[in-house]
Amino acid sequence: MKRLAGRIILLWGWRRLAVAFVAGALLVLTQAPYDFFAAGFVSFPVLVWLLDGITGDASANPLKRLRPAFAAGWWFGFGYFLAGLWWIGGAVLVEADSFAWALPFAVVGIPLLMAFFYGFATALARLFWSNGLGRIAALAFAFGLAEWLRGFLFTGFPWNPVGLAAMPTPLLMQSVAITGVVGMNALAVFVFAMPALLAGGQGRRAGLIAALLLVVAHVGLGMVRLNAQEPAESKTLALRIVQPSIDLAEKWDQSVRDRIFATTLELSARPPAEGEPAPTLIVWPETSVPFLFAERPEALVAIGEMLQPGQMLLAGTVREEETAGATPLDYNSVVAINDQGEIVGAVDKVHLVPFGEYIPFAGLARRFGLNQLVAGPMNFAAGSQRYPIELPGGVAAAAFVCYEIIFPDMVRVDAASSRIIVNVTNDAWFGDTPGPYQHFRQAQIRAVENGLPVLRAANNGISGVIDARGRVVDALALNVRDSLDAQISLPKGPSALAPVQRTAGYAILGFLALMALGGLITERLRTN
Repeated sequence: MKRLAGRIILLWGWRRLAVAFVAGALLVLTQAPYDFFAAGFVSFPVLVWLLDGITGDASANPLKRLRPAFAAGWWFGFGYFLAGLWWIGGAVLVEADSFAWALPFAVVGIPLLMAFFYGFATALARLFWSNGLGRIAALAFAFGLAEWLRGFLFTGFPWNPVGLAAMPTPLLMQSVAITGVVGMNALAVFVFAMPALLAGGQGRRAGLIAALLLVVAHVGLGMVRLNAQEPAESKTLALRIVQPSIDLAEKWDQSVRDRIFATTLELSARPPAEGEPAPTLIVWPETSVPFLFAERPEALVAIGEMLQPGQMLLAGTVREEETAGATPLDYNSVVAINDQGEIVGAVDKVHLVPFGEYIPFAGLARRFGLNQLVAGPMNFAAGSQRYPIELPGGVAAAAFVCYEIIFPDMVRVDAASSRIIVNVTNDAWFGDTPGPYQHFRQAQIRAVENGLPVLRAANNGISGVIDARGRVVDALALNVRDSLDAQISLPKGPSALAPVQRTAGYAILGFLALMALGGLITERLRTN
């Protein structure tokens, strides 16, 4: 181990950056659908040794001294995000004639920008760098902080946070109910980087023991929570999720929209399996209705005729709102329709996808010829607020559209008065790539964090039912046209741990920062 560490420490020039890039790309194997968490025990020690080998002119200004550390982290991040997000390019190729020009931006541009967060992390870590356990704590604190910032800066994009590497199965997801993703990000880096101490350094024994205790606690908590007796529940919800698997090439084609609508109705109206109850709730995916209800009111009549007494439909659709003397506003919404064909509730998407659903600084962007990077029906307006939709039996459901489910704080706040989470999406943009699997994994994590079941309806997968511990009750594979029936027990409300996750995450970051500072002070006292 010392020999390997020495070779990496002594790397110079492009070889150092190439190793950082490869180490970052390797880390993607820890994410869905690969779930090879052991790759983290390679990537992060390599990054530690790369930072160990940084030398600089002590007389240079602070920014210049930190430039090599930033470069190592930036190339590490570029490798990670390029290998983990390349599938985004599929969205711009749905209508390649119009949007192929945006392929370099989607495939390379986004990773280039995301890599700055990891460059920031390694530069910050180097400020607290010491010889031993302190530097592991510094790296963990810095990555935890960088991932937290990635969740909201520039509208936020917390996709594939490093903490998910430590949560490949429901057994290993339960700790996030206490730490939140903020704390899990930092603790995952702390444990994954610990093998770097095998090459030497102060605090090796203490660090390895701490890492072992964290792993044991992580697994032990999972076993306890998954084997705990479920409390008696007052309600069980029978539901159906519809996955119509509509080809995006014809999704907005007016000549086939009647056929699309008829297909979705047929999947919804199928009788339940023998001996199973009829669903009380039916869920359609994002923008599953291929027209505006205002233009086709007979569609509501058809839905009312399809629904049995007492049933309700939650449908992803475009909702248009008239404005005085201005162009109508269009919202990407979830609407609730009762058995009379009446719209009795609607929730609009609040967090829109930049350049996918709206154009930031639209006037300036269009001067440079920039428009939406993916095919779609229109530019959307953002909803102003979110509130629970009341399902039959008085059950409150928190509905989220597409990638809103990847934002932990948003889900926690908006689901605080609900008993179930609904996520509608259209991952057909990304085909049979890691993207839909990564998106589904985030929905599992939200279920564990909030202690609430998640119902996920996707156009072509992955649709599924996830219980309050992150276990998949049932799911439909990619590219399958079908409906899924299930029954799910409803907790009385979100987990009592949900409100403390943010505080716990910040406390973990603070403790690691103090540990890093202590290591730095101890080393300086020892050398003086």
